[in-house]
Amino acid sequence: MIGMVSNVTISKLRPTRWALLPLAALACAAVAQTGQSDDEGPSNGLNIPADVIVFGKNDPSIRKPTAIVNGDIITRTDVEQRLALIVSASGGQIPAEEIERLRRQVLRNLIDEALEIQEAKGNKIEITPQQIDESFARVARNFKRTPEEMAAYLDKIGSSAASLKRQIHGELAWNRLLQRRIQPFVNVSQEEVQGIIDRLEASKGATEARIGEIFLSSTPETEAATIENARKIMEAIKQGGSFVAYARQYSQASTAAVGGDLGWVRPEQLPDALANEARAMTIGQMAGPIPVPGGVSILYMIDKRQVLTADPRDAVLALRQLSIAFPPGTTQEQASQRAAQFAAATHTIAGCGSAQKVAEQVGAEMVDNDQVKVRDLPVQLQEMMLGLQVGQASPPFGSVQDGVRVLVVCGRDDPQAAQGPNAETIMAQLEEQRVNMRAQRYLRDLRRDAVVDYR
Repeated sequence: MIGMVSNVTISKLRPTRWALLPLAALACAAVAQTGQSDDEGPSNGLNIPADVIVFGKNDPSIRKPTAIVNGDIITRTDVEQRLALIVSASGGQIPAEEIERLRRQVLRNLIDEALEIQEAKGNKIEITPQQIDESFARVARNFKRTPEEMAAYLDKIGSSAASLKRQIHGELAWNRLLQRRIQPFVNVSQEEVQGIIDRLEASKGATEARIGEIFLSSTPETEAATIENARKIMEAIKQGGSFVAYARQYSQASTAAVGGDLGWVRPEQLPDALANEARAMTIGQMAGPIPVPGGVSILYMIDKRQVLTADPRDAVLALRQLSIAFPPGTTQEQASQRAAQFAAATHTIAGCGSAQKVAEQVGAEMVDNDQVKVRDLPVQLQEMMLGLQVGQASPPFGSVQDGVRVLVVCGRDDPQAAQGPNAETIMAQLEEQRVNMRAQRYLRDLRRDAVVDYR
């Protein structure tokens, strides 16, 4: 499912130890030690002979885009409208050859969604139209639209308000069911929580990373094809696609519902193959495909920090921005000349007080923002801004299309010593992780018992 309704999403996929990592630092390792479950059955349990003869024909060119799930119909329109949501969330950057594979994944998601809604209804859990409409309105506000404007936007991209509301219905129903059937029976002891806190303190200063992952399961026989699929996904992301959107749709890890975000982890908490890559990655870098037990992974380095240590990038800056735009038709040479004049003028800035005068001289637009975290700036600007003193201006940056900007530091609030997660936060995260693991098994059982007629 896509990320448009993240406030009601529960993770529910791959049951491997190292993929279930929502806790900071050593919290993940503590859970990993107890996370091995009976989900991981023997790979040879079916006793399939080495030499087989296939009776009948399976034509991969014939697709079945619709299904009846325990009597509930999923139509081609349902699939196409949900597919349009995902394509839009990816900025329309999905290669044409990937669309068919994505369409099949959407159908699987819709089948799971139908099973979740049916199971909730069977447990006398009803989601009212008003609750769905309220969630839809929150999504619309996230897009800075009214519900009516959001509905019009969805129609424009080939989807519909009904499709998104169906997704909201499924997630609300599944969450409510888990709250009733699973959460009351999940327990975390104070000793477990205290053990995590003690280990966090002991590891103070160690480097940890916030990593995104897309995991694609495979067998030895399908590994080559899976690696090729992973390469195609990486290429699409490099061409401007959203890592989060691809993770939500393609990843078979439990973290798919949160865009592949593993949370804050130390490299040694990951399998060796992933740990080796993570240690060498820089912020914003992607690595893969990486063979791991059960499949292959794609990693994305979201951020890095040191455990319980103040991060300079958490400094809050008061900035004054001066910017100039180029009229349509401006050539690169003309833009370079204008940018050079702008750079010469802004080089004379000596404090925010003089920035106003310089802006008037060069015809620049001026905007102030006194609550900018360094880590929220583009990666290319972060180190540069950390090196500036109050009153200094950055070198000009920009492009012919976007214009040229200069940032003047008017003030700085340096970060205080970092604080680790408190006991309540750790306990809540451990409980959520265990709920997610049981939810995965619950959904697996629903799939096993379902009657699904493909049309």
